[in-house]
Amino acid sequence: TNPGFVVRITQAGLDYAHQQGIAVLEKELAQLKMPDISGDFRIRRVGKVRYEISRLDLRRFHLPYSRISLVPNVGLQVSISNAFAEVDGNWRVKIYFIRDHGSFDLKVENIYIKINLKLGSDTSGKPTIDTSDCSTRISKVRVHFSGKFGWLYNLFHSAIESRFRKILESKVCENVVSSVRRELQPYLRTLPVTARIDAMAGIDYSLVAPPTTTAQSLDVDLKGEFFSLAHRSTVPFPPLALAFPPDHDRMVYFGASSYFFNTAGFAYHGAGALVFEITDSLIPKDIDFHLNTSTFSAFIPQLEKMYPDMLMKFRLSASSAPFLNIGPGGLSLKPVVDIQAYAILPNSSLAPLFLLSLVSNVSAVIDVKSGHIVGSLKVGRMKLSLKHSDVGTFQVRTLQSIMNILASSVLLPRLNARLDQGFPLPLPDRIQLSNILVRFHQ
Repeated sequence: TNPGFVVRITQAGLDYAHQQGIAVLEKELAQLKMPDISGDFRIRRVGKVRYEISRLDLRRFHLPYSRISLVPNVGLQVSISNAFAEVDGNWRVKIYFIRDHGSFDLKVENIYIKINLKLGSDTSGKPTIDTSDCSTRISKVRVHFSGKFGWLYNLFHSAIESRFRKILESKVCENVVSSVRRELQPYLRTLPVTARIDAMAGIDYSLVAPPTTTAQSLDVDLKGEFFSLAHRSTVPFPPLALAFPPDHDRMVYFGASSYFFNTAGFAYHGAGALVFEITDSLIPKDIDFHLNTSTFSAFIPQLEKMYPDMLMKFRLSASSAPFLNIGPGGLSLKPVVDIQAYAILPNSSLAPLFLLSLVSNVSAVIDVKSGHIVGSLKVGRMKLSLKHSDVGTFQVRTLQSIMNILASSVLLPRLNARLDQGFPLPLPDRIQLSNILVRFHQ
């Protein structure tokens, strides 16, 4: 299935996310709980030595050098090098009747960690991430004991360092796997699969396939489909293939196809939201114009005789959902709107007057504000035709100027006020966009 919306994260975007992730991992590793170590071994001419290492405290775990890499068709790889840690604790040793105890400092240097991350999606369309492989290698462990029997400590420090190296190498990867599942996976699940827009519609942002990696980017294909909250019906047109331009300079790219925008029209039309009523009370006070039969009798003389000095109402509706096109110059659509005019009788009932068909060229300006896609419409040339009249024949073109006033002063401000509220982008928690650039491609 082709996506209606695609999110592309480039190496620059991954590098930024990686910085935040490494800071979290560093704090997690600094809280590692180390087990007590005990054992015994024989020393020639000395005998059996029994030792215990306890109350191990990992004071710091520093990850100074790391990078994240895209592994095409596999996932992501995080490489950490020259990491180091410091540990202190207590020791106790026994040789025959000789006992001693004290404290120690241990420095772990040249720690190398390699983490492979596998990306996927679950049955609900949310992204998933897990550790497919982890390896840790420690090159240097140095321990310094405080106490009187220095010669004795030197005899068994190598055994302590070897055991500690193996334990820490195992513990680091255990912690990485746990941190990915406990921190990273829940965070990815904050990506909204469905985003409620208002009381009528929502957007389906579920993944249509697992994320894919190339040498230059991580691409996430989303359904990108508006739907009616009251009744979700099958969209009668398929999403076309969405091709990204060969540009990887920015951290993240959002690609919305015409399918994405056209499902908005389909959903709102199906929800009955593309019906507008215009009455005299909606006309701005600074316009010397009233929506009544007295005004319109200048163009339709018989109105004053049939319905003298009565207020009027216009009901605008689209017989079908508007279809939008995307080109290099922007977004455009050519809606066909029915305009039913009524006279409001003294008893508040409506008397039908005439039915017009309006076809207009409309251009749309798209922007992004506060994590929302916002827009505004501009109406171009309008063409009117008479579909039916209950008041006899009249010259439709004489109404052109009035329709221009109604469109520019009443209808457009209402539409643009709604579009300015915008539709949410698929963003996980705590993500804010900056330096936004909107481009159109065909």
